[in-house]
Amino acid sequence: MQQNQDFPVKELIDDFLAARATRKPSVHTLKAYERDLGLIAGLIGDAGVTLSDLSPRALRAAFAKFAGERAPASVARAWSSWNAFFTFLVTEQVVAGNPMSAVDKPRLAAHSPKPLRGEDTPEQLLDAVSRADERQRHPWPERDLVVLALALCAGLRLSELLALRIGSVMGRDGERWVEVAGKGGRPRSVPIEPELDAVVDRYVDSRRVRFGRADADEPMLVDRRGAPLQRGGLQYLVQSCYKRAGINDRVPRGAQLHALRHTFATRLAEDGANASEIMRLLGHASLATSQNYIEVTAAQQRAAVRANRTNRALRGLG
Repeated sequence: MQQNQDFPVKELIDDFLAARATRKPSVHTLKAYERDLGLIAGLIGDAGVTLSDLSPRALRAAFAKFAGERAPASVARAWSSWNAFFTFLVTEQVVAGNPMSAVDKPRLAAHSPKPLRGEDTPEQLLDAVSRADERQRHPWPERDLVVLALALCAGLRLSELLALRIGSVMGRDGERWVEVAGKGGRPRSVPIEPELDAVVDRYVDSRRVRFGRADADEPMLVDRRGAPLQRGGLQYLVQSCYKRAGINDRVPRGAQLHALRHTFATRLAEDGANASEIMRLLGHASLATSQNYIEVTAAQQRAAVRANRTNRALRGLG
């Protein structure tokens, strides 16, 4: 049953966000939806925007204004948010159709991988960070090393690192894995080799010594006071690690922590992993628009991770 055309859009947006929240997306994803929907609605009219105001013509005009001072990626994300919103309204029988097909979506250039430059740069980085630096006011090499190792040897994103709990690493010896809350709320399991497992154990032990506890449900990564590490703090930590290792000039512009994830994927490919294995390990939604999703067994995933030579750099660092 379709709603009255005078129904407030703000209330429909709230309903959409509540429905999306049940999928357990990241806080950042929900905020992005709310921001994109609110900004476009604000360009269409004041707080009293109703369903009748959401015509294809009004949406095109609003997106034209929105695109005037924003990057194509931001416009594309807003378009996707509104497309998801209207898909929800169609499913709920609030509207008869989705008008977003009448609004052009920016074409984005394909993103090229941005791994760390230099054949031995990952090893140099891990080696430098594994030792306490006397120039630091509050050195904690075990924590710094586990952050870099989880990105370089498990391919975790920044948001995934922040979401980790101590109990996220599980399994028996030789068959350990880390449970990851992936992008868009998609969970995945990433096998970890004994070298990375040992780095995690050393960090958890050091955390227990510092704060007297390290329970399974507590955040994995914390600051020097024991508070959960935040986005800015994690970014600063990674930047400081690059500086300490003297490799700032080998970090692609704008990549920072993501360069570690790209290094993981690039080395997997170089060492023989196929595209479907890399897709599954990194939590990508699909191989590409022209390729079908290929299921990969747990044994194949573990073999792909075992081939990642960065794991060997972790040996003997404890």
